[in-house]
Formats: sequence, structure tokens, C-alpha cells
Amino acid sequence: MGRRRALELYRAPFPLYALQVDPSAGLLIAAGGGGAAKTGIKNGVHFLQLEQINGRLSASLLHSHDTETRATMNLALAGNILAAGQDAHCQLLRFQTHQQKSKTKAEKAGSKEQGPRQRKGAAPAEKSGAETHREEVEFSVENLQAVQTDFSPDPLQKVVCFNHDNTLLATGGTDGYVRVWKVPTLEKVLEFKAHEGEIEDLALGPDGKLVTVGWDLKASVWQKDQLVTQLHWQENGPTFSNTPYRYQACRFGQVPDQPAGLRLFTVQIPHKRLRQPPPCYLTAWDGATFLPLRTKSCGHEVISCLSVSDSGTFLGLGTVTGSVAIYIAFSLQGAFLYGCCCCCVSGLSL
Repeated sequence: MGRRRALELYRAPFPLYALQVDPSAGLLIAAGGGGAAKTGIKNGVHFLQLEQINGRLSASLLHSHDTETRATMNLALAGNILAAGQDAHCQLLRFQTHQQKSKTKAEKAGSKEQGPRQRKGAAPAEKSGAETHREEVEFSVENLQAVQTDFSPDPLQKVVCFNHDNTLLATGGTDGYVRVWKVPTLEKVLEFKAHEGEIEDLALGPDGKLVTVGWDLKASVWQKDQLVTQLHWQENGPTFSNTPYRYQACRFGQVPDQPAGLRLFTVQIPHKRLRQPPPCYLTAWDGATFLPLRTKSCGHEVISCLSVSDSGTFLGLGTVTGSVAIYIAFSLQGAFLYGCCCCCVSGLSL
């Protein structure tokens, strides 16, 4: 794959840790911050409008939501509800948009208050004399429930995801416990120890099965709190007797042209950093039997995150050096490689 230069859509005023895309609304949601340290770096969630302007994708800031002293480290999206991992807590946010006509010059006379920003590309309405109405976007964000989701000595929620019908969400963190919560009340319905040490990632399947990967080098499949099986990616792949690998990420994806088909994808990285690093690996699994279908090397840059397109056609991999690679899900063949930034890619959404 030849490396391409990626288009810069938006430069946030804080370190970015999580991204989500809402294709139906054309929204890009970017979150991060400087945390509780008094460095002057704010914490926030930015909502961006994605538009095609003169054949090129553009992103414009619609709304900036201040998260005060907490940086958002992970995000999950369900309709207009966001689940944001902030330190040891999960915060639910509800966002809403609606269009309204801006005031005319006569209506604004005597008032210096500015209304919502005008959306780019908004078409002018019919003129009446010297007055012109334009469509504007009003955007609001509401804090809903929040709950502590991790209870280790140095607690941190590392991952959050919704189930297929958005009635439940699952969280995992540094204490190794999976906790499942009702939406939107955040009433806890399940809690169990999944890993010795940190949970690195988890994924909820449409049949209720849960896959977790952790720093104990294990990947496990659960039905509620009962262990169904553990994954063994090297059954059909390479073996390295002197190089322990751990699972870094897991995601379910649809099988294109098979409505009932399901695949699981995992990324394996060397557990320890070496001077001459061995390759990382990408594995596709049967979503029903959880047997490995194929494993391919995905380069020597350490993978930091994984994303699957809604159609199940493409996989996105982010690396700790700042590049993004796009793979074909069926064959695990690389399609594109982008040089995006000079630091770790911690969030990716296709």
C-alpha cells in the first residue's frame, strides 16, 4: 500500500481521544481534552457538520460542549445519545438539532445577542423587500445520567459500547470487570470479572454474546456472565514461541450480501515493545462458531484501534505512530494507507 496524505478536516483545540460519526445526520463527534491538570487545555466534545463543498469533504463546528474537568477518553453512539467515558465514569449525553429561520435586520434591531451560527451552504429564502431569511442550525446538548464504572486503585473506563437495540451498554476498564447498564437510567444489570488486569476492548453481538480482550493475553466470549469459549488466533496463523502477543481490539461486522451473516475481527500486537518489532496481525472469525477464518499480517507499526464500516466491507486500523490503514474485510487485504498525524491514533470511525 502506498501512503497517501490525508485531508485535514478539523483541528481541535485539545488532544483528541475519541471519534464517532452519525451518517444519517452528517455529524462528526470529536472528544478529548487535557484532563484535570491545570494546563489551560480545555476538555470538551465537539459536534461537527460534514458537508460536500465543491466536491471536497468539509467539517464545520456546530457546537462545543464543555466537559469541565473531565476529558472524554472513549465514546459510543446510539441515535442521539452519547455514552462518554470520563475518568472512572460513564456520562450519557443527549444532543438535538433543529433548523429555524434567523431574524431579519428589523427583528434584530435593538438586540445585540447573537443567535446560533449559520450553517455553511444554507440556501437563502425568498426576499421580501430588503429582508432575507436564512436557515440556521440550533444545537443543544444535555447531560443525562452518570455512573462510576471502574473501581480499581487508579480507576479508568477504557471502553464502552451499546447493544444492537441500544437498550443496554457495556463498560470495561482497568479493574478487569465488565458491567452492563440499562439505557438511559444506567441501572446496573450485570457485573462479572472478565480479565486479570485491564480490559482493552469489548464488543456486543446482536445475539447478546459479548467478546472481551485484556492485558492477560486472553480474548473471551461470554453469554451474560458465563464463559462460552476463548479465542485462539494462532490455530490457523503463525506461531512465535519467544514473542507473546495480546489482543488489542475486537469488533463485530456484518457479512456483505448475507443479512444474517456475522464476522468478528480482532487485532493482535506484541505484548512487549522490541527493538526490532515483529508484525501485528488481523484475524477474521466466524461470528457463530468463533473459529478463526483467516489471519493476515498488518505491518510492523503497532495497532492502536480498529473500526468496521456499517456495511461490513471495510476495516480501519489506526497506529501509535499516527497512520490509518483501510483493509478489505473479506480478504484482509490492504487497500489504502494514510499518514494522518504525528501521534497515536486513539479513535477511529468508518
